[in-house]
Amino acid sequence: MLTAEHLSKTFNKGTINQKTAIKDVSLELHDGDFVTVIGGNGAGKSTLLNLISGLHTRDKGKITIDGMVISKLPEYKRAKYIGRVFQDPMMGTCADMTIEENLAMAFRRGKRRGLHWGISEKERQFFKRQLEMLELGLEDRMSSKVGLLSGGQRQALTLLMATMMYEVTPTESVEKNLIYALNRGHRPLLKRHLSAKQCADLSWHGKRPLSQLLMVKASELDKPDYQALQDLMSELTKPKLLLLDEHTAALDPKTAKKVLELTETLISRHHLTTIMITHNMRDALAYGNRLWMMNNGQLALDIPAEKKKTLQVNDLLGLFEDVVGESLNNDRMLLS
Repeated sequence: MLTAEHLSKTFNKGTINQKTAIKDVSLELHDGDFVTVIGGNGAGKSTLLNLISGLHTRDKGKITIDGMVISKLPEYKRAKYIGRVFQDPMMGTCADMTIEENLAMAFRRGKRRGLHWGISEKERQFFKRQLEMLELGLEDRMSSKVGLLSGGQRQALTLLMATMMYEVTPTESVEKNLIYALNRGHRPLLKRHLSAKQCADLSWHGKRPLSQLLMVKASELDKPDYQALQDLMSELTKPKLLLLDEHTAALDPKTAKKVLELTETLISRHHLTTIMITHNMRDALAYGNRLWMMNNGQLALDIPAEKKKTLQVNDLLGLFEDVVGESLNNDRMLLS
């Protein structure tokens, strides 16, 4: 699903402040993997995520998502495929915009903006249903400025924005629903129908052939076909990759636990492929199916699911010392 080949990144080349942050890193992430990443300060964790997301340009190497090389794409074009939540709750949202305006921006990520009303009533109802999943009462505050929210509320909102997927509109035809999903909330002015090739290329798992259902209202579908339509729309609009850069580090323990539980729920429900950086070794072992440990800009350990399940924190420290040849010296990780 995600592959990185021989990635390298050096900052401030040729100066006294030269720092090699990533050294010839190669890795592979499979569809549905949830990888937790740990390592000391300066190990290269955040730089790796920045290279994948396009925030930093690589010096060498290639990055591929689902067979498509994205190494040369700018960050705003990669946003179509990648959702990200930062450590700072202030970074993922715009404080001076309302909750629904922030959601609308996320709803259209990676797409050109057209000449139409900012937020339709249909979108507003969709946003409300999405916010209800957070169980924070934000669905009743959609016109509130995001700057008025607490850090935990903002981080939960950012997580929702990064993972938002479309729902079926029962009153519209199957074809209109799919066109809406394929164009992330916009219907093209000229091409209003799906071609036979487009239908054939879609991953349809309904009871009846998709070509026979295009003109049928979604509300008239039987249960298996309706579920197949919802699954397909979710697949078309979910991020191919979710990047979480210590997204609970700035929160108090109680709020951090709630955000982590929400994170696990969303990842599991939508089968999201995820990379999550954390300084908390217990969280690194408790969440996800794989674990990467980085050191000095390199991938020191890649622990598979079967082995990860058997490890305790002391085991992880021992593995690190065996591979790196020195003990982990990072108070934040050891005390978390």
